[in-house]
Amino acid sequence: MKSNLSRDEALKLLKTYNQEAFHIQHALTVEGVMRWYAADLGYGDDADFWATVGLLHDIDFEQWPEEHCKKAPELLVAAGVGEDMIHAICSHAYGLCSDVEPEHEMEKVLFAIDELTGLIGAAALMRPSKSVMDMEVSSIKKKFKDKKFAAGCSRDVITQGAESLGWELPVLFEKTLAAMQSCEESIRNEMNA
Repeated sequence: MKSNLSRDEALKLLKTYNQEAFHIQHALTVEGVMRWYAADLGYGDDADFWATVGLLHDIDFEQWPEEHCKKAPELLVAAGVGEDMIHAICSHAYGLCSDVEPEHEMEKVLFAIDELTGLIGAAALMRPSKSVMDMEVSSIKKKFKDKKFAAGCSRDVITQGAESLGWELPVLFEKTLAAMQSCEESIRNEMNA
């Protein structure tokens, strides 16, 4: 799996359709988490592809939320993005607004972590440090059980994602927290640049 976009090209493409800091930060977070997972799961040679999929996964969400994952292929084809990457990007919303099923392990990871990064990010904002660096898995479990907290983050999708990977939820929580910790500083620096 090789990305036919450089990181700079992918970021420029993302920012063509996304201007809100929240959406850009989420894209950068998912990018970093996907890069971490590629290395962790033995796909280090494909890390750029995994990361680019993460960066572009919500390319159409800010401007076309009602057409999420339906508008994305049009935008991505116009930018010269390959079919394998388009499939991966559209599979992250399987069952919600997309009928593209996650097949590759990378797609299953994206499906599982998209909502979870939102939940963990919201939990971090509640901490005095505003950071994931001092967060523990027990905090994530507590917030996950509280259905009113970050209610927009689907617990069902997170659970389905863990199951599709053959993992227990605490394993998904632990790995995703470690992934977010690995990229928090670089994302903060990029957002403040």
